[in-house]
Amino acid sequence: MSGARNMDIKDLGIEMKTIAVLNQKGGVGKTTTVTNTAAALAALGAKVVVIDLDPQAHLTIHLGLEPQSIESGSYRILTQSAKFESEITMVRPNLWLLPANINLVGAESELVSVVGREIILREALQASEEEFDYCLIDCAPSLGLLTLNALAAAEEVLIPLQPHFLALQGFGKLLQTIELVNRRINTGLTVKWILLCMFDSRASLPNEVKSDIERFLHSARGTNSAWAQAQVLPCFIRRNIKLAEAPSYGKTIFEYEENCHGAEDYRKVAEFLHAQYQGQAETGLSEIPLEQEAQEQPVEVTQTTPTDVEPVPTDQASDMQPSETEPVLQPDDTDENREKPPIEIREIQPDESQISDELTPQEKQPDESESDQQQY
Repeated sequence: MSGARNMDIKDLGIEMKTIAVLNQKGGVGKTTTVTNTAAALAALGAKVVVIDLDPQAHLTIHLGLEPQSIESGSYRILTQSAKFESEITMVRPNLWLLPANINLVGAESELVSVVGREIILREALQASEEEFDYCLIDCAPSLGLLTLNALAAAEEVLIPLQPHFLALQGFGKLLQTIELVNRRINTGLTVKWILLCMFDSRASLPNEVKSDIERFLHSARGTNSAWAQAQVLPCFIRRNIKLAEAPSYGKTIFEYEENCHGAEDYRKVAEFLHAQYQGQAETGLSEIPLEQEAQEQPVEVTQTTPTDVEPVPTDQASDMQPSETEPVLQPDDTDENREKPPIEIREIQPDESQISDELTPQEKQPDESESDQQQY
């Protein structure tokens, strides 16, 4: 990826990418992902701004600032109409931070009577869109007003996910919330990436969870859902104690231990994302090449009969393209006696009443096909 270094994506004609890093479950790696992915992108030469929308201010602490000593930040943006460029702080070369502190706890109650309260951050960001290549938003572990502001401002959602059963329980509900925001507030919002954190490839459960997620996402292809183009990132984050130690020193993983597995993994994530966005600008494509999808799901896409199929040589597998007319096998087609994995895809009925008071209706009407989409 050396060719990607020291290259401004605006030179390629691509606008700032705003990515909300979101999961309502705590402890899955949101702040760690924002901090280290942003630091790696900045090291590649991109101009990056990160936004701390969590009252716990973990992103602010991770980057070496003391929340109690900060007067500026996301609280003033949301409640006092402060200008974005006056509230951000440069914390590393090519890396800026909109910090947070405990005052952010009161933002939701202070904004309860404000019209358009869910798009305040989006309007504040518009004035600075030309100044940065990437904007990463660290969301609070909840689905309240702060998170709605992040989703209203973002173009894409990256979901860090721990590949365990309990971590998946709220995954379907999270997708339903994003779908509602897509319909009512931000019609351009999509779930683009799923990043598996604390992944142990030696264990069977993480690999089963990964396979189930890939099957679920693949079933949404061609639909109008907000996650129709979502992909599991091909690079995952391995368990690494250095990632847990770095925040206590106010350092990124590259400053704390640049040769550990955590640094290696987040560097790969940043280089992959940077290459994808550069590729969009150079070729005009808006999605990952289909051969990437074919490599990730070889059984579902390329296998057409359960028996008498000759193995495909490794050097030819990457050239194969998935066909929309080929039948997709379900797990029971390949092995009728196989036990079901502990993770099941469950339908979750949308409960619009829980967040309807936070959403402002848009002109976009819900698609008739949305009721047929699969959810966890």
